[in-house]
Amino acid sequence: MRLTRLPRSFIVLLCLFLLAGTSFGMVPKKKAKRNSKPIVAKPLSKPPNAAKELRKHRARPKHANSFVPAGGRVGSGPWKEPTFADSTVGDLIDGEDLVVRRAAVDALGPFNGTVVVADPSTGRILTIVNQKLALKSGFQPCSTIKIVAALAGLSEGIIDRSTAMRLYGRTSMNLTNALAHSNNNYFANVGIKLGFEKVSYYARLFGLGEKAGLNIDGEQAGSLPLAPPKNGGMGMMTSFGEGIALTPLQLTGLVSAVANGGTLYYLQHPANLSELEKFVPRVKRHLAIQESIPEVKPGMMGAVEYGTARRANYDPNEPIFGKTGTCTDSATPTHLGWFGSFNDVMSKKLTVVVLLTGGRPVNGPVAAGVAGNVYRNLSQQNYFAQHRTISPVAMITGGSD
Repeated sequence: MRLTRLPRSFIVLLCLFLLAGTSFGMVPKKKAKRNSKPIVAKPLSKPPNAAKELRKHRARPKHANSFVPAGGRVGSGPWKEPTFADSTVGDLIDGEDLVVRRAAVDALGPFNGTVVVADPSTGRILTIVNQKLALKSGFQPCSTIKIVAALAGLSEGIIDRSTAMRLYGRTSMNLTNALAHSNNNYFANVGIKLGFEKVSYYARLFGLGEKAGLNIDGEQAGSLPLAPPKNGGMGMMTSFGEGIALTPLQLTGLVSAVANGGTLYYLQHPANLSELEKFVPRVKRHLAIQESIPEVKPGMMGAVEYGTARRANYDPNEPIFGKTGTCTDSATPTHLGWFGSFNDVMSKKLTVVVLLTGGRPVNGPVAAGVAGNVYRNLSQQNYFAQHRTISPVAMITGGSD
């Protein structure tokens, strides 16, 4: 019995010893020292990452006859807009330059689309092929919106032509190459830095969201969003034109202003010979972009020389400056190919805007090829060597929509 009690007594004594350790000479363990630095709460979200946002939100067509918007796949049939078998049907041509029109019609060929050719020094529209499409309410501008973003960024001093912007990892790019190669991350970052209010201000200043023409029957004004688009925010707005409806006439007006040094003209499309004889250029407003134009022109020329618009075929003797655009307009749905351009041959510049849509694989490079054919067709007829006169020659500022 004693053998069984002894261990029990020993255990009791051991417990008492442990509880009163300090009295038996044991040193208590030091408590861990607390960090004296204040605790700073981590932000709930990281700063906007343009590259990540574009990968997340960019919509890609899986093949020529399918449409995949940001929210998922919709349909697998042919593009719905437009389906015109002959792009010239219904056009009013009595006041047009028929030489220019023939060059544009031949260049467009079988594509569903529109070609607008204008004189950037006066605002006169020389021809509109497929007026039904050109005068509609507008389509997503795709990467042609990068012209707006570039001019806005230059005006606000957040970019210049030569300084490289860090995009992701060790990749950097300057404005010239970003325009030439239509780099989405570059212009997404520009949009994030500018913010919605400034982008909207410059877009309206450059003629978006309002009619580009003066008393052109059937013309609509396109639209600008009232807030950053839910699909990708400012990054998608300034790289793909998300949330914007742009008309070919609006792009014609903007590109013409770049071509002529900063004057935004009311576009006029004479309906007949009588209106043509009475034609007088009318200025909508003067844009303070004279210092920015030399910054964007190298990138627009680079697009044709070595970038996304190579199908326009670069000719150093007859240089073309342009910007392509390729995307899917989720509102239609329609796959789009844009090209806004002007040339620089002697003193006779032209603005040529091409929008291709629906029915077959189309994109910005294909649209650039159409525009390049317009310039070449006219060059082969010595059109740019001919002397032009405008009567009357008075320049009138102002007008009404």
